[in-house]
Amino acid sequence: MNQKRIVISKSDHRKLSLLLQSEFTQAIGNNPYISRLRGELYNADIVEPDFIPPDIVTMNSQVKLIDQDLNEDEIYTLVYPDEANINDGKLSILTPIGTAIFGCRIGDEVSGYASQMLIKEIIYQPQRSGIMSS
Repeated sequence: MNQKRIVISKSDHRKLSLLLQSEFTQAIGNNPYISRLRGELYNADIVEPDFIPPDIVTMNSQVKLIDQDLNEDEIYTLVYPDEANINDGKLSILTPIGTAIFGCRIGDEVSGYASQMLIKEIIYQPQRSGIMSS
């Protein structure tokens, strides 16, 4: 399988690497989307937050997706598992859709757990707003 090469900030790379080594993630097991995230982190271009392109889904980005099967818009904020709350639109990076959209660009099509999604818009990206994660 040809692994995509994502652009990620140094701080998000560090946090996600620690998350993937945590007991929480180890308890989930080695499923395909966690394995894909590990591969993406291993192959990532790691940059300072100021160098993240504005059209890339980063951690804490708010993203408008189109479910291509249902032709419906969905809006999510991509967050770490401890912040996840699907009722508030906060989608964990460790979900199939979360790992699928991470590092993708506006216009990319991704496969979530059971649906095809199109990244329509990045409503908010912390790096674009000058807010850096620590």
